Amino acid sequence: QVQLVESGGGLVQAGGSLRLSCAASRGAFSYYAVGWFRQAPGKEREFVSGITEGGGSTHYSDSVKGRFTISRDNARKTAYLQMNSMKPEDTAVYYCAADKFGAGNGNVDAYDYWGQGTQVTVSS
Repeated sequence: QVQLVESGGGLVQAGGSLRLSCAASRGAFSYYAVGWFRQAPGKEREFVSGITEGGGSTHYSDSVKGRFTISRDNARKTAYLQMNSMKPEDTAVYYCAADKFGAGNGNVDAYDYWGQGTQVTVSS
C-alpha cells in the first residue's frame, strides 16, 4: 500500500509558475505509475499528466501540453509537476495518484491510491 501526500500548491498570478510534489510513504514507489489529476469547483476530475514507474513514458492532457512537465525521483519517492505559464483555468485542487505497473495515462479507474489534494489558484 502506498500513501501519497501532495504539496506545493498556492496562489500564483497568471503567467507564473508552481511546482507540485507528491511524496510517497510505505510501499515500493518505484513500482507505481503516477498520475496528476485536478478538479475545479462544479467540474469533474480531469487527467493532467502521468508518468510510468521508471519515468520512460509520460502523458499530458492537451490543455497543459507544453506548459507542464512531470518528473519523478524514485530514490526520493517523490513525483513532481512543474507548472509554467499558468492560466486562471488551471485553478483547481490537484491530486496525485498511483497505479502499480500502470501506463500513467488518464484512466482514473486504474489508480488505486490517491493523495488528499493541494489547492492551486491562478489569479488573472
